[in-house]
Amino acid sequence: MLLTQGLIAAAALPMAVLAIPQLGPRQSTTKITVDPNKKYQTMDGFGISEAFQRANLIVNMPEPKRTALVDLLFNSTSGAGFTILRNGLGSSVDSRSDWMNTILPKSPGSATATPQYVWDGKDSGQFWVSQQAVKYGVKTFYSNAWSAPGFMKSNGNDANGGTLLDAWKPAYAAYLIQYMKYYIDGGVPITHVGFLNEPDFTASYASMLSNGAQAASFIKVLRPALDAANMSNIGIVCCESTGWSQAQSIYSGLKSAGADSMISVVSSHEYTSRASGSLSSTHHSWQTEYSDLNGGWTTSWYSNGGSGEGMTWANTFYTAITNANVSAYIYWIGTQGGGTNEKLIQADATSYTVSKRLWALAQYARTVRPGAVRLGTTGGSFKTTAFKNVDGSVAVNIINTGTSAASVSVEVTGWKATDAVGWLTNDKNDMAKTDVTVADGVVTGSIPGRAMFSFVLTGPETPK
Repeated sequence: MLLTQGLIAAAALPMAVLAIPQLGPRQSTTKITVDPNKKYQTMDGFGISEAFQRANLIVNMPEPKRTALVDLLFNSTSGAGFTILRNGLGSSVDSRSDWMNTILPKSPGSATATPQYVWDGKDSGQFWVSQQAVKYGVKTFYSNAWSAPGFMKSNGNDANGGTLLDAWKPAYAAYLIQYMKYYIDGGVPITHVGFLNEPDFTASYASMLSNGAQAASFIKVLRPALDAANMSNIGIVCCESTGWSQAQSIYSGLKSAGADSMISVVSSHEYTSRASGSLSSTHHSWQTEYSDLNGGWTTSWYSNGGSGEGMTWANTFYTAITNANVSAYIYWIGTQGGGTNEKLIQADATSYTVSKRLWALAQYARTVRPGAVRLGTTGGSFKTTAFKNVDGSVAVNIINTGTSAASVSVEVTGWKATDAVGWLTNDKNDMAKTDVTVADGVVTGSIPGRAMFSFVLTGPETPK
């Protein structure tokens, strides 16, 4: 339902003022000014993963709920509008414990022998979900391996750490390429590839250890192999560390080893240390995995500032965008069962429940589209970001952490908006379309206390 009562113009009619006593005629308006000349990072998008068999929850959901669930994830006008899908590139010989299947279950016998790849056309549901995402206009698909197959590693196992053996590096590169070919042949345009996941952590599931020098050594094999396979457009992502500090360390080693020019994205998770500072001055930085792994499932926007609440995650996304200049933020998992906040949507065999964390990320994903450039802002004590989209629109995302509603006006220096729309998420609303007013290029609306609000401004000319 449209929450038109949630927003009124600064010069509202007396009737509207009476309807909303907390916004009386004497309430001051906070001015936010967007500076199009102050530019920061270019955005690649926001997204999720459905790795480790999670995609099968979507595939097996009965209709019409399956279509509604896909729509919820990727529709840019009524759903979250996610624009990046991170697919897990499997290395395990079977799918027990939700492991991800390898396309090479048997060793060819030697690193130079011909491999016998096996493709089931499903990839644990990820292939189907990817094909649906394409229909919604998603253009960024990231194939990310947690490990090489066990026979390519020092410990003979795709789990429990171990390192990639030198002799098998060309074979591992070929393995990654073949996996991506299956997707590309099926109409899914793979844009990025990663060959490590949390290389500083030994897990009982697929995992592979690496330092910066070891990563660089493989990148020097992978990059020319991609080019030779007519995949020059696919960027290498490295290195998916457990936290920002660890990512900075491995990236430093990678650069020292001379592989920096061969990668496209420097990536990290936020489990062991949070996003703080750009990971690279020459490449885009991506936050590629993070969630509340242990907190009890909640659909709350704000209750007490808990780790799984929507507003907590709105602040988390804001911090990564502004403090670490990330160009992409990927929540760990989109759909999953169980009783934790690990996912955005809790699903079982026949139904699903949506958390407010999804709508917090949607406030960015739907208003800040791929290619948008972050702009400077001044004014107010809110957590504010602004972006100029490729289509010329300007998105201004504001988190009001206070308890009181605030009247806010937005103006772009040197440009006059002629139209605008507002989107509100709080305890009662899930990115609800909300009225704003436009007068002489200035957009005005009201933001309830403890809420996230996005203004999207349009005009006859692109702001300079």
